[in-house]
Amino acid sequence: MKQRLAHLYGLLGLALFAAFIEAIVDLGFVSPLILPPPSSLPGAFARLWREDLLLQPILASLGQSVAATGLAALVGLPAGYLMWRRPVIGQAYEPWLGAAFAAPIILLYPLFLVIFGRGYATTIFVGFLSGVIPVILKTREGLMGVPPVLLNVGRSLHMGEVQTIRRIALPAAAPGIFTGLRLALIYALVNIVGLEFLIDSGGLGRVVSDMYFRYEIPAMYAAILLVVLVSLVLLQGLRRLERRLRPQ
Repeated sequence: MKQRLAHLYGLLGLALFAAFIEAIVDLGFVSPLILPPPSSLPGAFARLWREDLLLQPILASLGQSVAATGLAALVGLPAGYLMWRRPVIGQAYEPWLGAAFAAPIILLYPLFLVIFGRGYATTIFVGFLSGVIPVILKTREGLMGVPPVLLNVGRSLHMGEVQTIRRIALPAAAPGIFTGLRLALIYALVNIVGLEFLIDSGGLGRVVSDMYFRYEIPAMYAAILLVVLVSLVLLQGLRRLERRLRPQ
């Protein structure tokens, strides 16, 4: 009941925001050449559909984001565990990773274009680089937050290290780990779409770029809304995965 009420409040807030935008555009406070009224968006979506600029770009950006986040998890989870298991390594590299996380990695895209070429490999690699760091840091942080008494219980039951990690440490650290995965997903999607915009490699970023240079303002905003929808779908899928894996 509470979840349905929260969804209802969210939809109500979006409706009020759309009505506000519609009003300020209709009253002339903002030019429709800068911010189109929400009532023009259904027609813009229909136009994107007719020009075959919906399904394939959505699947392209979605697939690249999932691939980049999956690679970030494959590398970041073991790296975070190693930094927790060997505190000296964690203390040595955490400041460097924090500094790298704050750096605009996407600005290195000319180098990656030379290495990987102009295609999905470049965008996925940029998404991976932007996503792997929060996975590493949040995995280490989550494991460091596991109460020592739980680990001691595992030792008292003569569990091996693998069993202790699988049955005790990882479930207890799951909130922190999934926070890192959500951050990885968001940063991967943002960087992938941004790079698609810059290098015209396909996906929703390319659609936004095309509509921008064609000065199709409603269609451009429609494509941006599609990026938001893709983000919501990915985050909802990650929440479902978390509910399946976390102990109740």
